[in-house]
Amino acid sequence: MNKERYNQIVDEVYKNYVDKLSYNENDCFADEDINKPNKTFIPYNQEEFINKIKTDKEFSERFGLNIEERELDMFERWKIADLTPNMMEIDYCNKLCDEHNVPTKLITVTYNNETVEIYE
Repeated sequence: MNKERYNQIVDEVYKNYVDKLSYNENDCFADEDINKPNKTFIPYNQEEFINKIKTDKEFSERFGLNIEERELDMFERWKIADLTPNMMEIDYCNKLCDEHNVPTKLITVTYNNETVEIYE
């Protein structure tokens, strides 16, 4: 469900971006010949837009969307897998997490006072 909501939010914000695009250098990237006096600005595709949101705080604030990613530590992964190893089992538990595709990353999306967390 959270992944579905994440996709809905990103799709909505990207659609708003494209619909209201002013084609200025803050909203787009320039064509290859950026030194021409009448350079052309091209809107970001959705993947580029998401990367820009993740890396440019000012840009993300303009669109009201914040996406933060971080790696989960081994304790968080063990908790997801419902493992409580003793000191002798640490390597085994890490191996189990990897074998059973326990998520390694937490993505937190905030938009319109709504926060959605997804694990990947």
